[in-house]
Amino acid sequence: MSRLAIFDLDNTLLAGDSEVLWVAYLLERGLLPPSLAERNDDLDRRYHAGTVGPEEFCAFYASTFAGRRPEEWEPELGDFIDTVIRPRIAPAAHALVARHRDRGDLLVLSTASSRFLSQPTATLLGFEHLIATEMALSPDGRFTGRNRGLPNMREGKVSRIGQWLAGRGLDVDDALEDAVFYSDSINDLPLLAAVGHPVAVMPDARLATQARIRGWQVLHALADDSPIFS
Repeated sequence: MSRLAIFDLDNTLLAGDSEVLWVAYLLERGLLPPSLAERNDDLDRRYHAGTVGPEEFCAFYASTFAGRRPEEWEPELGDFIDTVIRPRIAPAAHALVARHRDRGDLLVLSTASSRFLSQPTATLLGFEHLIATEMALSPDGRFTGRNRGLPNMREGKVSRIGQWLAGRGLDVDDALEDAVFYSDSINDLPLLAAVGHPVAVMPDARLATQARIRGWQVLHALADDSPIFS
């Protein structure tokens, strides 16, 4: 099989966190109560510190979609992608993904953000395969404000990529042993530890410490000459 190349999205390929930026975008336009600004900032701080649980983190951001159908969010989502997300993807991020694609690797974008919010970014970056947190829909097609299944965060990223590989008929252990995974966050320590080629990209303080202890590759900035593993 082609070698697996897994990429985290937020604060790795994207300068910022999709869901934190989304809530800030909605707050600026008066589409969410101002009281949620403090909650958004608190979760962002605790995510970077690695102290917020997946259920709490993902549940809050799912709640911001509640009561509307996906198509009803499309105008805001399209503008958000064009005005907020697109400028935050550096040319070097596109270049790194393209270099893995050109060498025939099997590319997967793996993010704790919801599929609805991250799919347009995956498309911008040219990813065919996206593993993300899944939001629940009511029988009438509206977002319920809750998630379904296992959030794609921390140990959930390991479980979800394992399920995805098994669903493709691939040997999970072999695929991960040869895989590369790029991430910035201590929250991704479980998946970084599970792959054969972990790469800490502009890591937070706790991940930088772990990378130093474990002898992992560290990229202090994405660059056009960022390494591709042989």
